[in-house]
Amino acid sequence: QVQLVESGGGSVQAGGSLRLSCAAFGYTYGNTCMGWFRQAPGKEREGVASIYTGGGSTYYADSVKGRFTISQDNAKNTLYLQMNSLKPEDTAMYYCAARYGGNCRGPATSYNYWGQGTQVTVSS
Repeated sequence: QVQLVESGGGSVQAGGSLRLSCAAFGYTYGNTCMGWFRQAPGKEREGVASIYTGGGSTYYADSVKGRFTISQDNAKNTLYLQMNSLKPEDTAMYYCAARYGGNCRGPATSYNYWGQGTQVTVSS
């Protein structure tokens, strides 16, 4: 059974940085996609960044390009999201997600496995 466990959220001031981690249990890297999504109150869940674990190709939402970096440590079965130059509009619950195969740029509905989420709050 696949289990994803996020950590690293918190509260920072605008311009600050946070690194989110997602430990994956029972999940095999390879021809798979992992991604970070976020959901703010009253808004739909949106994709932030994703990575093809078999080759490392990465994809980013336009709103985070140049500020966020997604990466993976295959030895530790852990996914990361380095978030720099944070803005108040980045405030949301952040979720780690995974799927086997398919389009790593797919919407949230295309991902099969989800973590419980970690809160990120950015104050101005």
